[in-house]
Amino acid sequence: MNDNTNIFETLLESAVDYSKTGYELVKLKALDKTTNVLSSLISHYATLILFASFILFISVGLAYWLGEILGKIYFGFFVVGLFYAVTGTVLHFVLHTRLKRAIGDYLIRKVLK
Repeated sequence: MNDNTNIFETLLESAVDYSKTGYELVKLKALDKTTNVLSSLISHYATLILFASFILFISVGLAYWLGEILGKIYFGFFVVGLFYAVTGTVLHFVLHTRLKRAIGDYLIRKVLK
């Protein structure tokens, strides 16, 4: 009887250790996925900020240049603003679902990697 109790206690201890190890493994895998996605997003945001700054300065320069050509500085800003309004509208109606799907697929790939 004592032998059976000892085996049962050993088996119970092994099961508890196995469940703790499994729990730790799940936590580490979740941490790995989270850090992978966040580091990827942070690097993409940094690139996006630099690209947006580039576009901003190019747009301001282009607006001043067009303003000098058209005679009034604010005409250049109107033309550049109109260009962005038309481009944004076209992109929204044409590429909205494609962009949404591409971003979703990218995030899913990062999480499942």
